[in-house]
Amino acid sequence: MSQFKNPLLKETVRSEWIDYNGHMTDAAYATVFSFAVDQLMVELGIDADFRDQHQFSIYTLETHLCYLDEAHEGQDLRVTVQLLDYDMKRLHVFFVMENNNGDILATSEQMLMGMDMKEGRPAPFPSEIQSLVKALGNAHKNLPKPEKAGRKIGIRRK
Repeated sequence: MSQFKNPLLKETVRSEWIDYNGHMTDAAYATVFSFAVDQLMVELGIDADFRDQHQFSIYTLETHLCYLDEAHEGQDLRVTVQLLDYDMKRLHVFFVMENNNGDILATSEQMLMGMDMKEGRPAPFPSEIQSLVKALGNAHKNLPKPEKAGRKIGIRRK
């Protein structure tokens, strides 16, 4: 990610994330991607102090998670993000989780919404956040769209 540090997030698979099959649970993948959203917020300037001062945050509206390979206890993970689209209130992002060998373990496409926490309603990003979002959008605008972005879920019929 050219605008922020790359990878966005580094994490290690914790023992409590391992299931009865001996690999990371589906919920743990979602947890790691949730941590990535939190880190994206920090990179955009929406840290705890900003949230308290401005009563503004980001909420997740929708997510599409693809499980591609197993992650095992103690394994190091990296998560990158690509900003696919944005407007004054929303971010359409695509996260990729990899192991240290660069193997893609999972992807998470998400729609995130700026929220006025005091009113409990969607709200435009504050100007200082908008400028960072725009810079990130400009940095990512020529990147190829990820193959798994925009997928629909369903049973394919012949």
